[in-house]
Amino acid sequence: MADFHLPHYEAVLAERLSAATTNHEPLCLRGGGTKDFYGNAPRGTVLDLPALAGATPVELLAAVEYEPSELVVTVPAVLPLAALEALLVAQGQMLAFEPPRFGAGGTVGGCVAAGLAGPRRRSAGPMHGGLRDFVLGARLVDGRGRALAFGGRVMKNVAGYDLSRVLAGSLGVLGAITEVSLKVLPVPFAETTLVQECTEEAGLALVTGWAGQPLPVSATAWEAGRLHVRLSGASSAVSAATARLGGERLSEPVAASWWSALRDQQLPYFSGNTPLWRLALPPAAPPLGLDGPQFIEWSGAQRWLKTALPASVVRERATALGGHATAFRVHDRSDASTPDAFTPLAPALLAIHRRLKAEFDPAGVLNPGRLSSEL
Repeated sequence: MADFHLPHYEAVLAERLSAATTNHEPLCLRGGGTKDFYGNAPRGTVLDLPALAGATPVELLAAVEYEPSELVVTVPAVLPLAALEALLVAQGQMLAFEPPRFGAGGTVGGCVAAGLAGPRRRSAGPMHGGLRDFVLGARLVDGRGRALAFGGRVMKNVAGYDLSRVLAGSLGVLGAITEVSLKVLPVPFAETTLVQECTEEAGLALVTGWAGQPLPVSATAWEAGRLHVRLSGASSAVSAATARLGGERLSEPVAASWWSALRDQQLPYFSGNTPLWRLALPPAAPPLGLDGPQFIEWSGAQRWLKTALPASVVRERATALGGHATAFRVHDRSDASTPDAFTPLAPALLAIHRRLKAEFDPAGVLNPGRLSSEL
């Protein structure tokens, strides 16, 4: 069995990216390909990063640096996400941002590049949050062929500019992530899921009210008059909250299966070819009032909408409510009439993005247009 050596992988990757820059060859950087649907349509020659690394999951696991007592794990970016989660579960730990997998082949690097979080994203307690909140450090090979390191491998790293978090959600437009250090958390001692019938308005009122109380709520989800609430934490806290909130209690296997299906958008709501919009809003924002079925998560902060309404209508409503809207899944990204996946950036933010892009990818060959048609 051959060992995986990060310096060798980075050298091979640097040579390939440098050649693409010299030849002005657009590249589509790809991990497992499970998120090809996300963002604007991929363009350019596909560069299969796991294939370029030439290592098996077992070999990649041997390169992982993990001390459970430190609550930090450092992994090659091409490591399958499933392999990392299995390693953590064996130690009673987890990725607290509960990243969507969307398939068996997803990689840790692709997870970070997409920047997505699952049902646990908006939950009680200071130790939960989005993916960006758990990235401690990262290594990157950029379009100039430079192997760069940002952040660190410990929780209290404060040296230098923390550009590692900029990579979260960057969709590969700055370079290929080669290594990531992530903060991890213990798996909750107890977990219970409650279900109750309620209207959209009542559901929003309940979840926003709970957000300001000392309740161990780790996820909420409302659809078609049914509100799911997951409680996670110490057994005594979960038991007390269960008695207080009431509702039908799901069996542990059924609940685990349901939240897993939500995490990967395998629930019936997410099927079909109707455009799926993701609206990020203040939790206390009122109902959307737009045509199409909804699915509401994160105590009202994340609202999914299936609709054929024009992008301008959806985005205007999101802006009016203090948020923004993403065309998350569109049946045909190659259609010229398809809107940009993400809300167009304000001029000042666009200028910052362009400066970053020019520094890391001066030829503009890495995942061109994936994050924005302006990049």
